[in-house]
Amino acid sequence: MRAGPGENDTDEQGTRAPEAGSPASQRRSHFVDLTPLRVSPPFARLWVGNALAGIGTFVTNTAVGLHIYDLTRSTFMVSLVAWFSLAPMIVAGLYGGAIADRFDRRTVAITASTVAWLSTVTLATVAWLHLEHVWVFYVITTVNAVAATIASATRQAIVPRLLPKELLPKAAALMGISAGVMVTVGPGVAGVLVARAGYAWTYTVDVLLFLAGFFGLWTLPRIRPEAGRPVVGGFRSVVEGLTHLRSSPNVRMSFLVDIIAMTFGQPMVLFPAIGAVVIGGGAVTAGLLLASFAVGGIVSSLGSGRVTGLRWQGRAIRDAIVVYGLAVLGLGLVLAVTTLGGHAVASRDFADVNRLALALAMLCLAVAGGADNVSAIFRQSILQSAVPDHLRGRTQGVFTVVVTGGPRLGQMFAGTLATLTATWVPPVVGGVLVVVLVVVTVARVRSFRDYDALDPRP
Repeated sequence: MRAGPGENDTDEQGTRAPEAGSPASQRRSHFVDLTPLRVSPPFARLWVGNALAGIGTFVTNTAVGLHIYDLTRSTFMVSLVAWFSLAPMIVAGLYGGAIADRFDRRTVAITASTVAWLSTVTLATVAWLHLEHVWVFYVITTVNAVAATIASATRQAIVPRLLPKELLPKAAALMGISAGVMVTVGPGVAGVLVARAGYAWTYTVDVLLFLAGFFGLWTLPRIRPEAGRPVVGGFRSVVEGLTHLRSSPNVRMSFLVDIIAMTFGQPMVLFPAIGAVVIGGGAVTAGLLLASFAVGGIVSSLGSGRVTGLRWQGRAIRDAIVVYGLAVLGLGLVLAVTTLGGHAVASRDFADVNRLALALAMLCLAVAGGADNVSAIFRQSILQSAVPDHLRGRTQGVFTVVVTGGPRLGQMFAGTLATLTATWVPPVVGGVLVVVLVVVTVARVRSFRDYDALDPRP
């Protein structure tokens, strides 16, 4: 790799994306390309550490939803986790990205991750001491969301400094595998631990797994700002990053279509209620539903060898999100038939679960997870390839706000609509909206529809 401005710094490689017909663009195997792990040991360590820590994160995220539902018996109260953390998380993403552009990104990531870890320690302590007031969960999860947003934006901004541009889609596919493992293993472990050991032990598992993330960060080289690219601080820095987005239609569209998908096609907040009163099975069912989504993501990443070489990435994103919307609609129809047909199971005992409905719901969620992962691979590739490094932290901050804030908007939409109507209504209405809005929106922005990976433009 090219030497950076400091002795221990890394820098972005100047290699352009492979030309059509070059060996790099003609991958014969469908299996995921492991080249990024071989080329960059720092990226490999970051990838492994983030995967292990992420498992713990999803253990806690699943447990918090189940815990609040057990305390309140209200899906709306579960969705309030999203309401309270949304505004602080948006501010954290914008300012955290500016901090990542101004200072050593390794230091920023370690600091933010430490705050997130301490919030998890606090959550475990609350559970062990039986101080289980709902407002306490809202406060702790908000602090965790703020710190995690800054850490995530910074880690993503680090990756392009560890790999050449032509390997970024392949790195995104590997990230899809780790994300899938997180969502598969984490909720499953949470469901079993909550049912067998209780919430205190469940949160403690996250405290321990989180330590693996520090290994990946501590072993990174210093990632300081590029020489000759001073970054102003404070609000001016945030404004500079947002101003760049105004002249970056392709990056803006990648954000917009994801917001549409996550706002109207995010059924995760419904899983505790589905397991309690629709399909049955309680916490185990909720964990299986979330794990199914992740399995789809893993499978799509494992078979991404040729997919990551696609040239027309805007169209790939559009098509993937349309499939996602149709899969969410399918989930809603399964729930509707189960409920309206009189086959609902109001039992937390997994032995009583409606097995056919569970199998169909898991299939729909697996398809949705695979489509969402394909979309994420190309959205991340566009962002990391087309945005200059001195603005990458701030743009990644906005991206992190979108990918973490979008699901929170989705929780608000689904939780509120389910409270006013029925559990099956949000995925049915939302799935239709996702398909229609994405097709119409992409059709109106030609530069995004015709985005060319060989000529990346923001």
